[in-house]
Amino acid sequence: MNVSKLASLCFTSLVPLAVATTLLGACSENETPPPTHGAYDGGATAALPCVPNLDGKIDSNELQPQIGIAATYLVSPAGKTRQVDLAGVTNSSGKLVWNFAVDYADDGAVKVAAQPLEGKWFASSFPGLVGAVVVPLDAADTTESVYTIDEHGFYLHGVASTKEGTPDQTIYVYDKPITVYQFPLAPGASWKSTASVTGGTFRGLPFASKDTYEVSVDGAGQMELPDYTLTQALRVRTKVTIEPAAGQATSTRQVSFLFECLGEVARATSNLNEPEENFTTASELRRLGMSN
Repeated sequence: MNVSKLASLCFTSLVPLAVATTLLGACSENETPPPTHGAYDGGATAALPCVPNLDGKIDSNELQPQIGIAATYLVSPAGKTRQVDLAGVTNSSGKLVWNFAVDYADDGAVKVAAQPLEGKWFASSFPGLVGAVVVPLDAADTTESVYTIDEHGFYLHGVASTKEGTPDQTIYVYDKPITVYQFPLAPGASWKSTASVTGGTFRGLPFASKDTYEVSVDGAGQMELPDYTLTQALRVRTKVTIEPAAGQATSTRQVSFLFECLGEVARATSNLNEPEENFTTASELRRLGMSN
């Protein structure tokens, strides 16, 4: 074969692949063998901080706040009530089911993330707390709550305005921690926690009170949400009674649904002084969901 014919074969697009591979070797002056490539290594998969084991209870390690990791909640508009079924229904398999799956067009998407206490304007009012986290108290994030957690419980230490120096500034610190959750959380558990506030400020006014939290875990079942179905949630009822030093005592009921590792996946808050545990009108409804 002459050189001109070999050249034409080296650059034609019509040469069969097997022949082209052979001829390309003849066309190249580089006789260095190609490198040998190993299998792709994607690195070790990062372990999840918490994996549900669905053992029917929630331990402290399954409710640890993750600093800076936001969860999205669908929250009913301020001043608008929602109808709720807190009792739930039993399905054909004998399982209790709560249906909170209605997708309301006027719900707002709110991102909630725990933050460290350090750097907050009110941090000096909560001295000595180890590992304290701050979480928005209301959906508009005008006030924030201060919490700690250990193997025995999840504790509320007080509340403060998100911003300092506003005309309606709020800050009050409990004389001892309020036990919001007592571990392990499991059906049948109940507790009562009372603490006092002295020398506080509520919306710019002097404030003192005795607050009582009555909490019970009284149900386990399936939770239906607009974007998720959770097979094993716990129903936690909380009644908060506030007895101010001046003024009339008031109470609010809150029914939360918790799931291992996800924390609170739904919450219905009653109107003031609601007498019924299974109230049907919620002043606020929030549910774990996805923003559009």
